[in-house]
Amino acid sequence: MQVSPQTNQFVDVRTCGINPNHWYVVARSTEVRDEPIGVTLWHQAIVLYRDKTGKVHALEDRCPHRQVKLSHGKVIGNELECAYHGWRFNWEGNCVAVPYLASNQKLPNCKIRRYPVRELDGFIWLFPGDLDKLDRNSIQPMGVPEWNHLNYIATVSIIECKGHYSFLIENLMDMYHGHLHDDYQAWASAVLKDLNIDNKRVNAYYEAQSYYKIDKIWSISQLFFPALRRLHPEPLDVSYVYPHWVSTLGKDFKIYCLFCPVNETNTRAYLIHFTSLNAFWRLHKLPIWFRRFVKDSLFASAQKLLDGLVRQDVEMIEQEQQAYLNDPRRRTYELNPAIASVQKLIRQQAAMGNYE
Repeated sequence: MQVSPQTNQFVDVRTCGINPNHWYVVARSTEVRDEPIGVTLWHQAIVLYRDKTGKVHALEDRCPHRQVKLSHGKVIGNELECAYHGWRFNWEGNCVAVPYLASNQKLPNCKIRRYPVRELDGFIWLFPGDLDKLDRNSIQPMGVPEWNHLNYIATVSIIECKGHYSFLIENLMDMYHGHLHDDYQAWASAVLKDLNIDNKRVNAYYEAQSYYKIDKIWSISQLFFPALRRLHPEPLDVSYVYPHWVSTLGKDFKIYCLFCPVNETNTRAYLIHFTSLNAFWRLHKLPIWFRRFVKDSLFASAQKLLDGLVRQDVEMIEQEQQAYLNDPRRRTYELNPAIASVQKLIRQQAAMGNYE
């Protein structure tokens, strides 16, 4: 634990909140369709919906009339209608209609919170923090530029983890646990070579052995047939770019983990695996429509691999969380300096969110 300069109290990384002055990912674009959906970002219940033009909006997930969830209602044109009494709200959070309003009555002067939201690179990004700070500093979502790039094949796995988000970040930053993953393992023999740290990110640089080399069209079959894999040295770089994570394994793979911390004991995240086709120069000369067809046809080609990794990691993280709940004061032993740097950044960012 660490002493907070503002409160002079010990701050436990396993109970740290988030810094709200960042963009978080709360859904995939494909999850927000005709009906509103409810999500939770660090204790805040939020409803997402598309209006009739297809634009996504985010509001506090409660009707101020009886405090029921607006995510149980439906979308009417550009407005969100409560399932209970039919009160309607516009994208700014204002009540704009009550079906049984008498002619001598005015609309109630009630308003619910509106959240800035952007649809970018296949995901819904939401900013839960200070709007003045957002405008003043022009804070932007991290983005996933490979999502629409024709040279990258994507696979997405949703992580639902009964653990504090710090456990998941530590798992992603610590490349010494590769032997956990059996046939799902992408790397081996990782050795931490360098750390680069500032108040927004931790970069860890490993040397490792990769099981995959995507240099010929047929080599993509390594994703499906373990017998075809051969170990070879590759750099393995992982970065905690608060509040998200990104990694590269050589030139062939890039992985993102986009975070939506739910509360102190639950984390939702999206793990996005990209296989690069940059080595196939002849493919780049083909018509755009054909390259788009190849990209779309191979979407989720690494699903079994990615889901297997997630399943095994989540099992370990949930054991860590339960052990912490059983005895928060029990000492753990850590040898990887990247983990101490990650914990420090989490505490710093949480403190910034409380005192900015």
